[in-house]
Amino acid sequence: MEKDLWQYLETAEKPIVLYGMGNGADKIINILNSRGIKISGVFASDGFVRKKTFHGFQIETYAEIKERLGNVIVLVCFGSSLTDVIANIERIAKEQELYAPEVPVYGGGLFTLDYVQKNRDRFEKIYNILADELSRKTFECIVNYKLSGDIKFLNACEVTPDEPFENILRLTEKETYIDLGAYTGDTVKQFTTAVNGKYRKIYAVEPDKKTFLKLKANTVCTEDIELINACISDKCGTLTFKSNGGRNSVVDLSGSETKCTTVDAILNGNSATYIKMDVEGEEIAAIHGSERTVKTYKPKMLISCYHRTDDMLSIPETVFAMCSDYKLFMRHYRYIPAWDTNYFFV
Repeated sequence: MEKDLWQYLETAEKPIVLYGMGNGADKIINILNSRGIKISGVFASDGFVRKKTFHGFQIETYAEIKERLGNVIVLVCFGSSLTDVIANIERIAKEQELYAPEVPVYGGGLFTLDYVQKNRDRFEKIYNILADELSRKTFECIVNYKLSGDIKFLNACEVTPDEPFENILRLTEKETYIDLGAYTGDTVKQFTTAVNGKYRKIYAVEPDKKTFLKLKANTVCTEDIELINACISDKCGTLTFKSNGGRNSVVDLSGSETKCTTVDAILNGNSATYIKMDVEGEEIAAIHGSERTVKTYKPKMLISCYHRTDDMLSIPETVFAMCSDYKLFMRHYRYIPAWDTNYFFV
């Protein structure tokens, strides 16, 4: 690949328009502005237009953009796994040149061609230790997607959430499960379904207070579960946590003081067999806070690797520095952009 998406857009001749508003669009506009790339319009799904403006642009429908500008380059500025939303994105992609730019959910730095070239040795090392062909295909596709913004690379490596349970994790009725970022209980339910309701214990950790109440309500009939309303980190104490009432709640200096804990502290020397980490960019801290457990018991782990630019590299590097005999797998579930991309350590 001679150019990444941002380099390509710098020389593109077609008008560039944004599909979507919000935090993702803010980030993309900032990047485009920093590179002197002009935006010619912003559109949203028909139900979200309503005479709104965004960054000085009157929000249009796709039909209005097409009538006004003709052939354009569309940049998707939001994330979704919803079937109807993805179908609409793919419909537009059949008519226009469309990309879903990779921007970090948290933190700085961009996944550019320069970043890949500077870290080539790290990429090759991780690629070479991946344990199966689908993991290597997924790794290649995710790198190519992040560089190009082309959603065809995501489609090429997509699996269902059931696939890793069947082919990688192979959970049994003897599991002790730690769910870090339990949200409203969806992944607790996924776990209990995978083990047919038979397990030893569940620890479900969720820092957002409103979401924790939903987690509590949704697991009221779940046996042998301990609910923990705290941030997960590499230390015990307090952190400043910004509560957004959903999956985007995050450790942030603008937030309020919130209790934090570690996996090692939760277990207090007891064993765990399976840990899921989806903690909004705090995965490295969570891994460090699990060091004693990882070294002593080598639990199976699902760790999200899409929040920060360096996650694809730094997460396996951190785990293997603690325990070098894990097998490493990678899978991507249906999502645009490359969210719901996970490493599996077994």
